[in-house]
Amino acid sequence: MKKEKENFKTEQENFWAGEFGDSYSERNTGKNWIASNAAFFAKVLKTTNDIKTVIEFGSNIGLNLMALKVLLPNAELSAIEINKFAIRNLKKNIKNIKVFPKSILDFEPDTERDLVFIKGVLIHINPEELQLVYEKLYKSSTKYILIAEYYNPSPMTITYRGLFNRLFKRDFAGEMLEKYSDLKLIDYGFVYHNDPNYPQDDITWFLMKKS
Repeated sequence: MKKEKENFKTEQENFWAGEFGDSYSERNTGKNWIASNAAFFAKVLKTTNDIKTVIEFGSNIGLNLMALKVLLPNAELSAIEINKFAIRNLKKNIKNIKVFPKSILDFEPDTERDLVFIKGVLIHINPEELQLVYEKLYKSSTKYILIAEYYNPSPMTITYRGLFNRLFKRDFAGEMLEKYSDLKLIDYGFVYHNDPNYPQDDITWFLMKKS
């Protein structure tokens, strides 16, 4: 039976909340993903300290948060996720997680957390809504903000699985650093898709801290 289309603000939200988002969640799973994510976050967290609360913007089924739970076993985890299929699996994968079942664009920060991160999600958000998302990321953080996305020095649109206006590259972190004067870049790096041990999808990451 065809999934009923929800009425979100942008075509990108409807895309990820619908059947494509379901299929994505089914494809991207498994222990290898968690291992790669654990190696990724071990690099990212090496310059951080005292992280007790974490929220992920666009968590899908929780593969990033499952890896973080190994590294930060006592941290309180929260997630924002738009896709209902992914939410059901997220709750199965991580017990006692606080889930906001909604679009990032509709999320209103309930409290500040030590680490706020978004990984492979900004690239799929309508560029006209990025300033709003930056504001939500900023307001949700008391200390660290991590952005891990495809990087390009200038904005560009890329065809994604044969579809247009579904994937966008730009300097997301640079835009945030320019927008908020009290944000400081404290570390950054790149993870190659052909890494022999712990590959990621050619992600460039930027760790920022509120000063």
